[in-house]
Amino acid sequence: QVQLVESGGGLVQAGGSLKLSCAASGSIFSINTMGWYRQVPGKQRELVASISSGGSTNYADSVKGRFTISRDNSKDTVYLQMDSLKPEDTALYYCRVDMTVYGAPREYWGQGTQVTVSS
Repeated sequence: QVQLVESGGGLVQAGGSLKLSCAASGSIFSINTMGWYRQVPGKQRELVASISSGGSTNYADSVKGRFTISRDNSKDTVYLQMDSLKPEDTALYYCRVDMTVYGAPREYWGQGTQVTVSS
């Protein structure tokens, strides 16, 4: 079993910052890509940012230059530094971790952490 525990969400004013964390625990195998997604009611979950095992990053156009994803492999943790937050960043943020388990790809999701940006 793998558990992903997210933290760092909350309420912030526009222009402010938040840092999300997602720590994996349990039966950790080879972690590949780690990422953050977000979802608002009535819309599909969308990719915010991802980071490969080698450190390559990918960002949604809407967050480029404002958000920074990083990972600490020694702690099996992925972070999302969010700066210059906008009201449209308000969403439930989920972390996702992709692993190779006994040769098969598996994905795991966190429970979600709410980010609310007031104008």
